[in-house]
Amino acid sequence: MIKLGLTGSIGMGKSTTAAMFAARGVPVFDSDAVVHELYASQAVPMLEAAFPGITSADGVIDRTVLAQKVLGNREALQKLEAIVHPLVRREREAFLSEQKAAGHSLVLLDVPLLFESGGDADVDRIAVVSCPEDVQKARVMARPGMTEEKFASILARQVPDAEKRARADFIIETGEGLAATEQRVEAIILELTGQPA
Repeated sequence: MIKLGLTGSIGMGKSTTAAMFAARGVPVFDSDAVVHELYASQAVPMLEAAFPGITSADGVIDRTVLAQKVLGNREALQKLEAIVHPLVRREREAFLSEQKAAGHSLVLLDVPLLFESGGDADVDRIAVVSCPEDVQKARVMARPGMTEEKFASILARQVPDAEKRARADFIIETGEGLAATEQRVEAIILELTGQPA
């Protein structure tokens, strides 16, 4: 079973691209979705103990309050990652076991910080989504609550796009429209599995 890692800087179109793989029958492990789930379940007591006051009235982690405590604070970010990363890893291992047992020849691991977290060592091939800087910035700045400062802070934590592209087995350009992106996804699936998507 081939493990294809999908990554890309913020606003590059990773979620849309992952959905294209899923629509073509490739099982997708969505790291962000798993973190969302953990922030509403088993991670809550551990995170509240580490960062008091981040749990909302309905018992889930308030991501905005958490972000205020960790953004720009390297030590706090490392503390957060030390709690969350092992939980995500455990969920990923369970996913891989299930998909292998189900006989899948290809799975997609959607990991925003694949290179930054060392996750590139855990995959067989790497696909990087990319688009021109102006397109990226327009997409990100359109998000609710996004500011220039927050965008700059997020980019500072990410491996630069040029380096990601250099380390990729596949580059998926998302600035050329959805149809072009879909064609690239189908070509990658065909190359890795020998089967048309």
